[in-house]
Amino acid sequence: MTQRSALLRPVLVLMLVLAASGCASIKNKFKDKDKNEGLPVSELYDRAHGYMEKGRWSNAGEVFGRLIAQYPYGPYTEQALMEQAYAEYKAGKHEDAISSIDRFIRTYPTHRNIAYLYYLRGLSNMARNTVFMARAFNLDTSTRDLAAPLQAYTDFNTVATRYPNSRYTGDARQRMVFLRNEFARFELNTGLYYLRRGAWVSAADRATYLLETYPQSQYQNDAVALLGEAYTRMGNTALAADARRVLEQNDPQHPWLAGHWPKDPSVFKRLNPFTGESR
Repeated sequence: MTQRSALLRPVLVLMLVLAASGCASIKNKFKDKDKNEGLPVSELYDRAHGYMEKGRWSNAGEVFGRLIAQYPYGPYTEQALMEQAYAEYKAGKHEDAISSIDRFIRTYPTHRNIAYLYYLRGLSNMARNTVFMARAFNLDTSTRDLAAPLQAYTDFNTVATRYPNSRYTGDARQRMVFLRNEFARFELNTGLYYLRRGAWVSAADRATYLLETYPQSQYQNDAVALLGEAYTRMGNTALAADARRVLEQNDPQHPWLAGHWPKDPSVFKRLNPFTGESR
């Protein structure tokens, strides 16, 4: 055996082991799919429920999907589609959950549990790419794209307005308040971005928009402070004084009144809804 052959042999052995492992994995995958193929609808439903009871959400979603594909009409189908959406949500597959929910709403628009589906879609949109990332990696959602949380707000609003007597309405309204504050925080952070770059008119515009669009949000006093700071830097002493008077009346302990804001990062730390939260 040549020296080159001796060096190549371990590599070839490793490639064979990997190939064998890959084949086994593919074989097991098809085996898992085959064991759901052609089963009676009741057996598929019970199997999916068994996975849910064990917290195996992905497996449950796949079996519910198989049930719906094999038996698109029947007493089990609408319940399976609803539970498939929940299993996908619990598995963190929020795009899939939203797709399943949209299909359910289109197919059963007057279903007795339709309020729950809108609520679940709100939860999925709320978790998609925004709040989940903030919890997992401590990112600031107010600097991210608002498309998903805006849709979540619409979903929760649908629950609150169309189905006021639903068991999900109270929680939906609380989540709307939370999201509304997040939208206000987004505007505030944008205004601070402009302020740091010397775009004082744009900063004042953002503060004004926040106050007009999200009155009584938890960031309204910060918006007044931003407005006062922007007017101060523009040299508009009269409007800056007006902002100071409003802030002295509504939040006399605000850091801006002592000249510590917006440079003091603790202001945002204390307002960050994700700090120290374990929800």
